[in-house]
Formats: sequence, C-alpha cells, structure tokens
Amino acid sequence: MVAKKDDTLQIDALKQGRVTLRLIGTTGLYFNSMSVKAKRSLLIGGGKKTAAEKKELKHDPEQEFRDSIYRAPDGETYLCFPAPGVKAAMATAALETPGITKSSVQRLIFLPEQKIRIWGRPFLKMDVVRSADMNRTPDIRTRAFLPQWCAEVDIAYVSPTLSAYSIVSLLANAGAVCGLGDFRQERGKGSYGCFAVAAEGDMGGWQEAWDAITAEGRTVQQDAMDNPVCADQDTEDLMALLDEERARRAA
Repeated sequence: MVAKKDDTLQIDALKQGRVTLRLIGTTGLYFNSMSVKAKRSLLIGGGKKTAAEKKELKHDPEQEFRDSIYRAPDGETYLCFPAPGVKAAMATAALETPGITKSSVQRLIFLPEQKIRIWGRPFLKMDVVRSADMNRTPDIRTRAFLPQWCAEVDIAYVSPTLSAYSIVSLLANAGAVCGLGDFRQERGKGSYGCFAVAAEGDMGGWQEAWDAITAEGRTVQQDAMDNPVCADQDTEDLMALLDEERARRAA
C-alpha cells in the first residue's frame, strides 16, 4: 500500500530584529510643525477677523518660532520629531536603493516610538517662501532652525528578509538623499535635514560631534525657545524692521 503524500503547508513565523541607531546632522534642520492657529482653522474654520485683528501685524515671529517645533513632555530633550518622518525618508530612499522596494520598507520596518529625541540648540530663522496659491505669492515664514543636531532612533524590522546591516545602509541612504524636516534634500531646492548614521556602540569619527551636540539637551533647548536668538543676519534685519513697526504702532 502506497502511503498518502502529506500536502500540509509548513509556514514559519517571521522573526523580528531590532537596532538602535544614531543620526548626526550633516546639514541644518528646519522644524515644520503645523501651528496651533492653523490647526484651529482646520478644525473649526477661519471665521471673519474683527476690526482689532485686522490692525494686527501679519506675522508674530516669536510665536511662529515656538509653534514650529515638536515638544517632548519629558526626557533628555525638549525637542522631538515624529518617527513616521524617519520611516518615510527610508521608504523614499528605497527608490534609489537596489534590492528593496518602497512598499517593502513600509511593510517590513517598524518604528516603536511615536517621536524621536532631537538634540541641538534651536535658533529663530526667517525665510522668504512661496505660498501654495496659484500666483505663488511670496511670504515670510519663521521656523526653529538647528545648525547642529543629532537624534537617536529605535528601528524594528522583519528578519531574515532584512538585516541590521541593510537597515543601517537604507537609513544612511535616507540621510543622503531625503533628510528630515522642512526644506529638506528630498524636495529638491533645499539641502537641509541631511544626516549620517552611526551605531549606538560604535560612533567612530562622529563621537566628538555627538558628545558636543547632546550637551545641548532639555535645559538649553527650553532656554533657547523662551529667549529666541536670530539664526543669521537676514533674520536680525527683519526682526529690527518688525520691532520698529511695533514701536510705531504702539506710539
């Protein structure tokens, strides 16, 4: 008698690896959080301005500076950044990385934290930008800008499809071709938010930079947000013009 062939499928459960990596900014980082005013408008509508509101200055740079950041309620840093932004950068970098697809990154990589810590001193920076309207109307936008910054990110991944080495390589590619924050490399015109990658236990040539930047933690960042300092001469000139107009209207 011939034994019946066993056609039962054998399915092995996927395993998960995990690695903690450090990002060291190679170009400055612009924060780009949506302001409370903008969120309010989305939630309940803009509404008509009162006569008093119509007389107000168009911009309040100090408040816009504070509204542009992501705040950590506690921990080593006052500043943080949404972890999905890191995953999105890795997914975009996959388009330029042979052997992996964007959809694979989205399925096989997980970032357990909702936000990652950001070290570095923030400065108030104003730039001329183009609005999203049909005429691309110019405007002045104020954001928190970190000339030097670093971060730490915890990444989980499916193995053996991916390895720790592949995660490091993909994240490094993301740092080179995508970046984080506003005016980043990915968008074409700007080259901000780029970063290098180092392992938690082996910083190599980045150790000195990491030590210097991580010294600018929660206390330094909180003071910088409470007492804004201009990032460059152009911003200082714009602030001087604004202060003159404020004094004129108050007279």
